[in-house]
Amino acid sequence: MKGGGGGGGGGAVLVTTGKRRWRSLVIGVLFLVILSMLVPLAFLLGLHNGFHSPNPNPNGYVPVHKTSIVNYRSTRINDLVKKLAPNISKDVRSNFPDGAKTETSDMSATDTSHHSKVTPVSPPAVPQSLPNTSNSKIAGTVADSGRGGVDENENCELKFGSYCLWRREHREEMKDTMVKKLKDQLFVARAYYPSIAKLPSQDKLTRALRQNIQEVERVLSESATDVDLPPGIEKKIQRMEAAITKAKSVPVDCSNVDKKFRQILDMTNDEANFHMKQSAFLYQLAVQTMPKSLHCLSMRLTVEYFKSPSVVMELSQADRFSDPSLHHYVIFSTNVLASSVVINSTVLCARESKNQVFHVLTDGQNYFAMKLWFFRNTFKEATVQVLNIEQLNLESHDKAILIHMFLPVEYRVSLLSVDGPSIHSKMQYISVFSHLHYLLPEIFQSLTKVVVLDDDVVVQKDLSALWDINMGGKVNGAVQSCSVSLGQLKSYLGENSYDKNSCAWMSGLNIVDLARWRELDLTKTYQRLVREVSMGEESKEAVALRGSLLTFQDLVYALDGVWALSGLGHDYGLNIEAIKKAAVLHYNGNMKPWLELGIPRYKKFWKKFLNQEDQLLSECNVHP
Repeated sequence: MKGGGGGGGGGAVLVTTGKRRWRSLVIGVLFLVILSMLVPLAFLLGLHNGFHSPNPNPNGYVPVHKTSIVNYRSTRINDLVKKLAPNISKDVRSNFPDGAKTETSDMSATDTSHHSKVTPVSPPAVPQSLPNTSNSKIAGTVADSGRGGVDENENCELKFGSYCLWRREHREEMKDTMVKKLKDQLFVARAYYPSIAKLPSQDKLTRALRQNIQEVERVLSESATDVDLPPGIEKKIQRMEAAITKAKSVPVDCSNVDKKFRQILDMTNDEANFHMKQSAFLYQLAVQTMPKSLHCLSMRLTVEYFKSPSVVMELSQADRFSDPSLHHYVIFSTNVLASSVVINSTVLCARESKNQVFHVLTDGQNYFAMKLWFFRNTFKEATVQVLNIEQLNLESHDKAILIHMFLPVEYRVSLLSVDGPSIHSKMQYISVFSHLHYLLPEIFQSLTKVVVLDDDVVVQKDLSALWDINMGGKVNGAVQSCSVSLGQLKSYLGENSYDKNSCAWMSGLNIVDLARWRELDLTKTYQRLVREVSMGEESKEAVALRGSLLTFQDLVYALDGVWALSGLGHDYGLNIEAIKKAAVLHYNGNMKPWLELGIPRYKKFWKKFLNQEDQLLSECNVHP
């Protein structure tokens, strides 16, 4: 019994000892497992800290750790990333907004984002205040385009061409940038909303988008400019920006977004075409109609003429109007201010004004306004005569033609030149005599020579030397525009016998030998040419061009180019020194100096000869 009991006790001791050994083995295995997990984790944490600094340099550079192992591993991974990563230049990466970097890092491998941090990159030019994605490019375009979307430090390389230089020279302050930014955000939100609304898991984002869209629509319906925007609009823009950013992070059906953007693009193109046609129409309307201020001046002068008891009496100076020994200037105009500037500039630049006589021919509507204006304003010792073409004794001519076709006619000619593979287009304006100009020998029967001035010219030097020029039997002394030859106008001139290499002549400043004109009977020649063309479907302007150029064929005396400079009404690139040296400045083109469309840098030459002391100018708000 004792032996048996002892045997039983020994077995219990063996069992207990076996359990302890088993527990020690389990604990050891668990310790090894935990250790095997901690060692890679510690390694990964150390490797991660080798790539990322907890306190990055604000200038965008990452400090290098001193641990040689980490440096070695970083160099190996860096070389690997350089081989596998796409080849993106440093300039492109530096121009990426923060949101674009985030998207790139999400789509690419993890080591690629590490490479973008290791490589020294210059900080972004404009800090992003919101966690923008690709929409930050749209918002940045509106916000940074306060001066026409041009960066102050933009480098106009050759690949950008001359447009970059032109844009830098003509940059303008963009108005209502906040309203434009709201419209851009509204377009983007509308594009993403239909796709987001179809996702049941994005109910909160759908409500946020819908609410922001409704708020922006209400703001835009009540505000057309930045001044009209309600207070706190910046917060609305930030909320809309945040909603758009979340919408872009949600995977949606791209076809719906693409379809919406295409609809917006088509709508924008239609709107742009509409505004382009509207602007072209308004431009022509502004060119061809008289400004309200000038119409007011003409009407006020007409009313004052009939109210004033002292009507201009020209009988005492009637002998000067027909004296051939004086210098006679002829002006065709319906513009009071324009004709006044022509006369004033001619008189002020003349060494002697007592031998100057000006004949202003106008229509019946502006006749009384012209008479009172030149009665109220004196021009040294010069004499001014105002004639009404509707009261001229010209029974043998069509009154309708005289009334509607007495101003000089301007033609816009587009010339194409081929220079190798490229084709260049150049625009020229040609101004010639009208129908009434060919009645000068009949209107001024006692005169032998006159100088014809257009009402869109400014005289800067004495013109008395023109009367001493011997034209050698020529009739019309004019400055020629050799950039346009008669051969280039054969579609208007036909195939008649004329020198196709001869230059076209310009009106504006013309010396007309009336005695020689009468000998050759050029008026009859002109009327014959007009009748030949009038039988077709040509316009009256085209008829005048053909008749004028062919009537004076081989009868034009070419004046020196310093006498007159043309193009101040359409050419932005004229040399200022050449403008100052010219005796006469001709504002031929659509942008006349008395219009708001006039070229600003040329207006000062015209404006300095305007008498701005007259009270009617301020009452009619005339400020050229």
